[in-house]
Amino acid sequence: MQNFISWLGQSSVAQAIQISGWMFPTIESVHVIAISLVVGVIAIMDLRLLGLTSGTRAVTAVSRDTLPWVWAAFVLAVISGALMFVSNAETYYNNRAFLIKMGLMVLAGINMLVFELITFRSVAQWDRDVSLPAPAKIAAALSLSLWIGVVVFGRLIGFTLDFFSGGASQYLTTLR
Repeated sequence: MQNFISWLGQSSVAQAIQISGWMFPTIESVHVIAISLVVGVIAIMDLRLLGLTSGTRAVTAVSRDTLPWVWAAFVLAVISGALMFVSNAETYYNNRAFLIKMGLMVLAGINMLVFELITFRSVAQWDRDVSLPAPAKIAAALSLSLWIGVVVFGRLIGFTLDFFSGGASQYLTTLR
């Protein structure tokens, strides 16, 4: 795996991003916008499942309106995130915040899969209810928590690449 990561970091794509003065900030901006869309649109659905918003709209209608935006933004986030990773692959690969972010994204995907395959199958029974069944609320609460974690650890990657390896004390010192 380490050889593959090293090869990625030395690839022509990585070098082009490293040398360019505008590519990384542009890719990063696209990534931040895409992640904001993913989390924002997922929050619309999760807040409906929690019974906090859109109580007059059917869950299936909210899902139908939000899911295409989530998937489009997610694809854009994956492409831009992969380009950011390639630009400094060895550093990101060894960064705990990056690894935690990836782990949280996997858990969010598993949560969504379980919701779709189990809970959403009975949506016809509670589609228009304001207060939804506990499994739907639990999936929504988990989803919101996991995606907030993705955002937090994503920001930690950008600002504190060495946060977990001694950088934390340095960071805290700057706050005093």
